[in-house]
Amino acid sequence: MNLVTDQAEAVLSILAKQEANQPLDDGDWQRVFQSEGYVRLKTRETSMNRSFEDSDFRTFVLSEQLRKRAQRLSETLANWKRADITQASVKALAYLPAHARLRAKIYPVIKPRENSFVFEVKTNPAIFLYLDPLKSKDKFANELAHELHHIGYGSACPASQTTDEISRLPETQQAAIKWLGAFGEGFAMLAAAGGPDIHPHAVSSADERARWDKDIENFNSDLKTVEQFLQNILDDQLSQDEIQKQGFSFFGVQGPWYTVGWKMSTVIEKAFGRQKLLECMCDQRLLLPAYNNAAANHNRRAIQPLALWSQSLSNRIGQDP
Repeated sequence: MNLVTDQAEAVLSILAKQEANQPLDDGDWQRVFQSEGYVRLKTRETSMNRSFEDSDFRTFVLSEQLRKRAQRLSETLANWKRADITQASVKALAYLPAHARLRAKIYPVIKPRENSFVFEVKTNPAIFLYLDPLKSKDKFANELAHELHHIGYGSACPASQTTDEISRLPETQQAAIKWLGAFGEGFAMLAAAGGPDIHPHAVSSADERARWDKDIENFNSDLKTVEQFLQNILDDQLSQDEIQKQGFSFFGVQGPWYTVGWKMSTVIEKAFGRQKLLECMCDQRLLLPAYNNAAANHNRRAIQPLALWSQSLSNRIGQDP
């Protein structure tokens, strides 16, 4: 695991020269545009058909808004460098199969879009983390563990036999199972927290924690919304554009792929143990029936019962756990 800070440091160098009223030259900009972090960030954005021109980035760096944040950005980068990357890796590996491997370059980056993501998971794994002064060292480590789980998950799941079996299913069923993989956001929330009894936003701001708690209250209705989405895919009632639009809407800031996925994961782990959860992570056909069984046990003693996936959907998309 390597922390690569060249892009952020190159941008901060320009901001420091501006603050000192020193002239900028072409070498300052080439240090940015030739940095490993910038080159890979640009490759990623253009691969998604997003405009990412050097001239636009130059305008962003020279903006008054960024200039005002220079000192805090510099302090944040220094703070993040002191984070325990090893501990973040341990958390991710605890929720991955034994043969999972964590290999990635970690890029804290200064950029216009305030998102974090993984890139080239199968070939040259990278984790891009938006450099945010509002995020503490512990929050950075939490997000790193989340993204590392995605990297490890991509290295180990699904097994080749499972992939072969799914490839022989009807296309609509394959598509629905593929979208179940988006619950990986919830799996990663659980891994980054460190266990089912630890709040997934224990190290977040009060506002982030409050938002999560409010969204979790919608678990039952959100599960049913995702259920209808999957049913529509199986019934071939949506165009590819409609599937993409609706499926991606469930990501949001931390939408149902996160909240419903996390809740399902915790319920399964508490009922059947972590090994059963790992099996469901690596073969999503097991996920719905395993959750239904765990939630049924939970509901026998719960004041507020959890929603279950319809038996018809579970039958069409899953297999017995």
